[in-house]
Order: sequence, then C-alpha cells, then structure tokens
Amino acid sequence: MRLRLVPQETSFDFFKRWKLWLGISALMMVIGFASFALQGLNFGIDFRGGTTIRTESTQPVDVGQYRDALTALELGDVSITEVFDPTFGPERNVAMIRIQAQEGDEAVSAETIAATEEALSAVVPDIQFVSVESVGPKVSGELIQTAVIAVVLAIGAVLIYIWLRFEWQFALGAVVALVHDVILTIGIFSELQIRFDLAIIAALLTIVGYSLNDTVVVFDRVRENLRKYKKMELKEVMNLSINETLSRTMMTSVTTLLALISLYVLGGDVIRGFVFAMIWGVIVGTYSSVFVASTILLWLGVKRDWSKPTNNSGNQFANIDA
Repeated sequence: MRLRLVPQETSFDFFKRWKLWLGISALMMVIGFASFALQGLNFGIDFRGGTTIRTESTQPVDVGQYRDALTALELGDVSITEVFDPTFGPERNVAMIRIQAQEGDEAVSAETIAATEEALSAVVPDIQFVSVESVGPKVSGELIQTAVIAVVLAIGAVLIYIWLRFEWQFALGAVVALVHDVILTIGIFSELQIRFDLAIIAALLTIVGYSLNDTVVVFDRVRENLRKYKKMELKEVMNLSINETLSRTMMTSVTTLLALISLYVLGGDVIRGFVFAMIWGVIVGTYSSVFVASTILLWLGVKRDWSKPTNNSGNQFANIDA
C-alpha cells in the first residue's frame, strides 16, 4: 500500500469559480502594490549601503555571542556570518560583519567601527579586524537597478521561450502568472518588513524558474490533450489536463516545502529570509500555475487545429503517483 497525497484519478473542476480565484489574486496584488507604495521595502545593507568588517580570531565563531555583544550599540541592521574555507586551520576562525550605514552617513563612521571592535573584544579578546570595506549609496543604487533588470530579463526570456514552444496565448498566461508571483513575493516582504537583500533577488529568480516549470508541465499536457480530444471544449480539456498532472504537482510542491521548512527552522538567521521567500514562492507558484496561468489561457482561447503534429508533447513525469 502506497501513500498518496492525492487520489490516483481526480475530476476537480478548477474553473468553476475562476472569477473568485482571479479576484483573490488581483486583491492580493493591489494590497502588495499599496504596501510597497506606502512603506516600501526594508532594504538590507546590499541596497542601503553600509560597512563590511572581516574579523579573525583563534576562538570558534559564535554568531549569537557576536550579535549579543553588538545589540547594545543599536547599529540597526547587522548581519553576521561565519566564513568557511577548507584552507583555514583550526586556529583561524573568520567572520563577516555587515553594518548598515547610519542615518545621514554614507558609511559607518570610524567611531562606530572602534565601538564595534571594543564590544567584540570584550567577548573575544584576540579578535582582529582584518579588513573594513564600505558600500556607498551610489553602489547600492546600481545594485537595485541591476536586480530589477535581472528579474525583468528573466520574465522576458520566459515570454519568448513559451511563445516559441507553444502559442502566444500560452506565453501570456505564463508571464501573467510569473508577474503575479513576483508581485506577491515583493508585497509580502513589504507588508511584513522582512529584510530585502541580494539573497531575496536570487530567491525571486528561483521562484520564476520553479513556477515556470510547473506551468510548462500543465501546458504541455493541455497541448497534448487538445490534439487528442479535438471535439472536447477547451474548458474540459484544461480541467482534464490539470487533473492528470495534479499528482506530479502536489508531490513536487510538498516535498520541496518539506525541505524548505526544515531549512527555515534549522538553518539560522542568515538564510531565513531567502528560505521564507522560497516557501512563499512555492505556494504562490503552484497556485498561479493552476488558477492564474490556466485561467488566462482559457480566457484568451487557443487555436485548436495545428498543422504540425507533436512528437514530444506531454511530460514523462506528469503521471508520477504522489
């Protein structure tokens, strides 16, 4: 007896309340836009500017101990990570401390750096500040611009890829779903004021890839069934296709979420923002593949009679039991 996340055969009507699902998505996007417009994002040091300090000591790095020592200084956003390198001996313990630029300053002042060194020396007597590097507002602005360009180019590449592989209706459905996922992810980071840094940009690009993969699986099955059931209504074909790939979709999403939740709980503060973005992205990406991309395709309609037969339609992993 095998455990299944969904029954082997399902017949859910995913378009029975399609107006409700699109309305919920539109409402969440409006809330995300409003939150971004009113309070913006809680940018991390990568985008806000600040100073990076590299430390070395003979004692093992205790991130919690370092953070406790710096809390009293009220420096704002402080990121502490241990640097691992196979060439380091046991007596060489390296950490990277990033401190946001204080209000009105382009970088952390020399007095703040001295206070930081004094606070850390109280708990780690032999600590040394090997290097101190500052990131000014100009560089931070360039990073924001580059990050936006990266996300836009990724979505644009998806549009061209889906257009060439399927039809333009499929491409628009996929791109609307990706934009939906990105906006909702940025919106929740704005609403909850979770630190937004370059790691979150990496998460956004990963979410785009994950959501696209799920959407392509569904669209591939839709295209296959459109040729197979030429007289069946488009809505019925799409319902059949989503039900046929539902087992694969659920297994992929649930197993991915199990790994991500474990990382979120046990991974520590350094990667928690990235993992949270991934968890949210998997949830909204799975949702948008079924209720946004497919609904847009149904609304636009699709050409039923292709002149060229397909030899590679469908997906060999679509019917894996979950």
